[in-house]
Amino acid sequence: VEDKEVEVLDISPNTVGTFDVVLFLGVLYHMRHPLLALERVASVTKELLILETQIDQNLSPRPSMVFYPNSELLGDSTNWWGPNIPAVIAMLKEVGFSDVRLVWKSKLRSRLKGAWHARTKHGTPVSHGLQYNRAAFHARR
Repeated sequence: VEDKEVEVLDISPNTVGTFDVVLFLGVLYHMRHPLLALERVASVTKELLILETQIDQNLSPRPSMVFYPNSELLGDSTNWWGPNIPAVIAMLKEVGFSDVRLVWKSKLRSRLKGAWHARTKHGTPVSHGLQYNRAAFHARR
């Protein structure tokens, strides 16, 4: 195993090679340009991408993303986007994955706990906090 420190947007087959399985965990919502980041990650994925991310707008059936200006999401200024599940699936298909599946979503109990934490620590309304969620996807070529 060779350790490399590479910015996500600099990832390519030339800089890091290609891999059968790629883990992209807890990164997407930190990217200013999430679709471009997924294009870069897809370029080095031969078979399976496992993606875990913050999701938002879970009640909307249309692909959409919430923009978090300043430090709106949990007081962290590096959090930029909260895509919903249809948006993540659509983006993964757009960058070349043919089989995309939601494999895990945090349960209501975790969302309630997170909403209460966001309210007490960051002043986020509970109704907003309930929209915050985590999900994992498998995307295959």
